Amino acid sequence: MMGRSEGAGRSSSISSMAAAGPDGGSARYRGALHPDTWEQELEAIPMFMKHCPAEIDAARQPELACLQSLLFDEERGPAELARMYKNEGNEYFREKDYRKAVIAYSEGLKKGCEDAELNAMLHTNRGAAQFHLGNYRSALNDAIQAKKLKPTHLKAIIRGALCHMELKNFLEAIAWCEEGLRIDPKEKKLVEMRAKADKLKRAAERDARKAKVMEKKEQHQKEILLAAIKKRNIKLVHEPSNEEEEISDGLAEISLDGFHSDNATGAKVHLDADGNLNWPVLFLYPEHEQTDFIAAFHEQSRFIDHLMVMFAELPPWDLERKYLPSSLELYFEDEERAEMYELNPEHTLLQVLQHQRYFVKAGTPTVLAFVKGSPFSKKYFSGKKVHRL
Repeated sequence: MMGRSEGAGRSSSISSMAAAGPDGGSARYRGALHPDTWEQELEAIPMFMKHCPAEIDAARQPELACLQSLLFDEERGPAELARMYKNEGNEYFREKDYRKAVIAYSEGLKKGCEDAELNAMLHTNRGAAQFHLGNYRSALNDAIQAKKLKPTHLKAIIRGALCHMELKNFLEAIAWCEEGLRIDPKEKKLVEMRAKADKLKRAAERDARKAKVMEKKEQHQKEILLAAIKKRNIKLVHEPSNEEEEISDGLAEISLDGFHSDNATGAKVHLDADGNLNWPVLFLYPEHEQTDFIAAFHEQSRFIDHLMVMFAELPPWDLERKYLPSSLELYFEDEERAEMYELNPEHTLLQVLQHQRYFVKAGTPTVLAFVKGSPFSKKYFSGKKVHRL
């Protein structure tokens, strides 16, 4: 109660001093604290500050800049300055302000102190702060530097091993653990980390072997698939990295790297158990800007069979009810020659793909559908060369 009463008394006296003039009136003297904001004004005075600003502007806060220069006087020796920055970094670290801690430790290292042990501690501490920030490579570099300065520095070795664990360098983590265990065979962290790293290393090696076997299997399946396509004289469009299209003559130039069997939806051409190809096929309806997609169109299936299923019910976008299987015409486009070819709906997919001017692009055959004799189709084909199959 006494303390609170005295505090209250000081508050009221400061307020009254701010409010009273030289003659006891209400005029304020020069530089007085305002009675309503005296606490905030007092906090702005360096000597009464409870918290130091994160960054100091020398032009706007000369008093603080002066105090800081006194605190870190360059006339002090490099070792003393480095130690002061280390202590400052430790304070930031305890407050979990790791970014400021990194800055403080870095400033300490810049002082060029010749004390190897002190520099090793600065590197180790900065590495710990970097680790908490998720900068594992930077933390590892600090651990390496600390270990060079002090080879028996166990904290640096533990930190380096932890960094290698985070970077999934399990073999290196094991080596660091073993180096530390030669210094202290009973160090619990290193014993546990050594066992964990060994387990994860064996798991990673097992996964790598599985991935290699799977990659080899997929490569073999792709070779079989390409052989089946080549046997059928189906031509594919290459899409090289230079974004220029190249069309192969036959399939002599088709390579595994040049053939992409997946389309945008993830469906891909594949061989079924009977050795028949099944293709993802895209139907385009230019008049309505609509599409249909068949994920697995059997090469021996006829187009008319799919049309009968697809248009068993009229699509919602066909407001004029024109899209009937019997009234549709199918085409494919020869982009190289800018020519159109009309398909016979009674033909199978294989018969169309084997046409000398049909080229499968990106692993997905594409056909265009129009209503026979419609104004849109007449306009669309106006001026274009059309071939009938």
